[in-house]
Amino acid sequence: MGDVSAAFISAYDLAFQISPIILVGGIVSSAQGGALPIIYFYGLLGLFGEVTDPTAFPRYLPVPGGTLISNQVGSYPFANQYVAANALIVEPLSISMRMIAPVNQSGGYLTKLAMFTALQNSLAQHCALGGTFSVATPAYIYSNLLLTEMVDITHGANQQQQIEWQLDFIQPLLTLADAAAAQSNLMSKLTSGAAISGQPAWSGNQQAQQPTVTTGVTGARGQSGAPFAPVSGS
Repeated sequence: MGDVSAAFISAYDLAFQISPIILVGGIVSSAQGGALPIIYFYGLLGLFGEVTDPTAFPRYLPVPGGTLISNQVGSYPFANQYVAANALIVEPLSISMRMIAPVNQSGGYLTKLAMFTALQNSLAQHCALGGTFSVATPAYIYSNLLLTEMVDITHGANQQQQIEWQLDFIQPLLTLADAAAAQSNLMSKLTSGAAISGQPAWSGNQQAQQPTVTTGVTGARGQSGAPFAPVSGS
């Protein structure tokens, strides 16, 4: 039972704490499978790519505030109540990872300098080539992420300097399908000028008379170009 627990903890640590960040595309060639874990770019792996000493690697923790669902509600006036009820725009998801990399071995400062230099060069080149990232957290696996910033967040209580870093990722709308999903069906009809089925109630205290609708708003003027019908009771 103890061996099984140790193996589970080791797998958990490797997946979510030691190497939760995966580089996809960019500097990773198709011959390498198109994706490589971040530990590959430290220069600390063994001869066959194995993790020889887990204590030599940084640890990662998700920063509170990561999003799983993010919607924006329009605050501008809407044409009618039905539009207002569907005016949700999908926002990109975001996740930040806290990287903890203290010096805990003899000669660790020289190793740390070489490791961070190699890592910074690899991440900068990967981003410049349009590479993306996947980030594994215990609650959710984020994919198609872009790295926006890597910043030192070491607080003054630590005796060592530059041992805590924050990597900020954002998941934009990368495809046309994602962009189309961010716009509601009724908003799409209004954008294209298509006729709206049914008789939506216009915002306000009074009901507008419903003219013959042919093609969206322009059709409400009628074939003769007459103005809109007056509001009943006015």
